[in-house]
Amino acid sequence: MINKRLLVKNLLAHNDENSFYDKKRFISIGEKEGKAKFLKHVCALANSNPKNNSFIVIGVEDEDNKIVGVDFFDDSRIQNLVNAYLDNPPLISYENIPFPHLPDGKVVGLVTIKSNGKVCALRKNIWKYYGGAVFFREGSISLPKAFDIELKDINSKAVATIEQHARNNIELTLDAVISFMNKRHADLSSHYKVFKEQFVVCWAGNAKRVKSKTYFSRVDIELINEQVKLFYSALDEITIEYNEDSFSTLEYVQLGLGVQQKYYPLERMEITFSENGKYNIKSELVFEPPQYDKKTLHHVLNSNNSIMMKLDKQIALNKAEKTDLKHLPATYLICYLNGFEEAREWMEKARPLLKKTDEGVYQSLKESLRVLRKVKYN
Repeated sequence: MINKRLLVKNLLAHNDENSFYDKKRFISIGEKEGKAKFLKHVCALANSNPKNNSFIVIGVEDEDNKIVGVDFFDDSRIQNLVNAYLDNPPLISYENIPFPHLPDGKVVGLVTIKSNGKVCALRKNIWKYYGGAVFFREGSISLPKAFDIELKDINSKAVATIEQHARNNIELTLDAVISFMNKRHADLSSHYKVFKEQFVVCWAGNAKRVKSKTYFSRVDIELINEQVKLFYSALDEITIEYNEDSFSTLEYVQLGLGVQQKYYPLERMEITFSENGKYNIKSELVFEPPQYDKKTLHHVLNSNNSIMMKLDKQIALNKAEKTDLKHLPATYLICYLNGFEEAREWMEKARPLLKKTDEGVYQSLKESLRVLRKVKYN
């Protein structure tokens, strides 16, 4: 098994950006330009490495390789995005890799790209790139290529060596379990489970019992062997189930208007472990968004927009508006899920304003955008 934290370290230590490896301070696939650039790099790396993995490391300063981290990113629909925009799309995964010095919720993103052996190309226009464009890596740059298109295997040995040096061992696994339970989450209810005598899953959170079910909040879940964070949320609640072969979670999201709040099942994730040292992760969106009267939502949308304009102009909010501000991310999300497309634009505009105004509401906004992204790319 490959320890993904060691893999990131080996990529950063031994290789500058090249034809099988790229690094980014962050990516922004919620915006057209950021999405287009991400797809361009995925296409170029897949074409430049037809027989081995290639990688994008996210959360690293370009000049000095300093690991600064990015927010935990739920990747469960990223393959759908790639399939929608690329012909002969590669297999792609986005994994969240924890590093000890990073604050809670911050990780290093590791994108692993595996070509299907055929030429990958843009399927349709996006931003300033045209449908049919083919990209390759030339050194550290992804460039279009219009002629002499041939897939060449030049990196297999180098990548195999890097992956071999990132193999896990029992000392790293034990150290990671102890650190997770005794240091990082000493204030929470922490647990671990060994699957097939090979895999260790650790999870921590605030547990509460409601009737016959246990719900966890402030949840952190890691697959220790590979140093991969499977789930992290400071707000939403989940239930956890496991047996000898699998570990599964059901995530809930809290939505509603005013004081009428309710938890809705959002996504089920299941990891199935095999005797041969492999595992498979499946995610299923089970979300049924609440439906509300359109006139009511139109009033809510206008009220939210008014609050945002006041914040933009630095006008003080009254008591009722301060209360509405706390629910603003969730009510914008409800408006969008009920057909008010402009709510998405207002949510994006709200990012910088809320970051300066109220950290708690800003975190709620990021959670609402995460739910929106799941629904959009499902």
